[in-house]
Amino acid sequence: MATHSNPDPRPVSSPDELETPVLTLSQLAWRRFRRHKMAVTGAITLLLLVLYCIGGAFVFTEEFANYNDLSIKLQPPSSEHPFGTDTIGRDILARTVYGGQISLLIGLTAMIVEIMVGVVIGALTGYFGGWLDSLLMRMTEAVLIVPQIFLLLVMAKFFGGAVSNINIFGREFSGSVVVIILIIGLTAWPYTARIVRAQFLSLKENEFILAARATGTSTWGIIFRHILPNSIAPIVVAATLGIANAITLEAYISFLGLGVRPPTATWGNMLEGAYNYIDQGIYWLWLFPGLLILLIVLSINFVGDGLRDALDPRSRAI
Repeated sequence: MATHSNPDPRPVSSPDELETPVLTLSQLAWRRFRRHKMAVTGAITLLLLVLYCIGGAFVFTEEFANYNDLSIKLQPPSSEHPFGTDTIGRDILARTVYGGQISLLIGLTAMIVEIMVGVVIGALTGYFGGWLDSLLMRMTEAVLIVPQIFLLLVMAKFFGGAVSNINIFGREFSGSVVVIILIIGLTAWPYTARIVRAQFLSLKENEFILAARATGTSTWGIIFRHILPNSIAPIVVAATLGIANAITLEAYISFLGLGVRPPTATWGNMLEGAYNYIDQGIYWLWLFPGLLILLIVLSINFVGDGLRDALDPRSRAI
């Protein structure tokens, strides 16, 4: 009797061989992030706010945003002025566009200063230890002891008007912008430094670091090529939350009249005189800039929470 041979000589794959391919770390992090619904919502909101601030500059000129007309001051929202006008007749919609650019600029640059100082100090203390660790950590604790808001208010009061206006790419900025950026960045770094120090302490005795030392890798090579890349997840989360913190701090001190000074607008200093009109029903002075601050801080915090979960190597969520 004739036998029928299998025309395909290849063996049939077993169920184990049909498993899904192993995901890379970036793919796994992206999958975890997508499953965090609030983080995705925050990322979309943040993107829309950035587009609002950048795209609005193509609709309104900076001259229009700073143009005042006392004959239309304190006008409620209308088709001509969708967000109304302020106390000297400036269009609030146009000012929120340019004010948002400065608020985002302050948040990003203050975060860069914070991360640079915090990572350097945290890496040095965590890797070398000894007297250097004791010295730098005592300095870090000294900065932490002083309330950040109090220090920010005092330094802004003394140095806010010491720097003259600066011109960048044809735009004039109040010199207080630079002062605020440096003050926020140089008072927020201890939190990042402690995070980085803890990461370095936990990683520097791992087997791959001992192997790098055994192969003759230099100290700085171990720090920047081996330990620091493996500490990037908490640094990214700290950087994200640092932007929201900087925007909130700028808004706080600007509301008290000690932040960024005119002619430069920020969402914070747009609120400075609004409290005088709250009981008069002139809600548009504080509603729109306040709502934008609320949305951007919430969205950044949601994104930070999503990044924390997505980049956590101990997380089992897929």
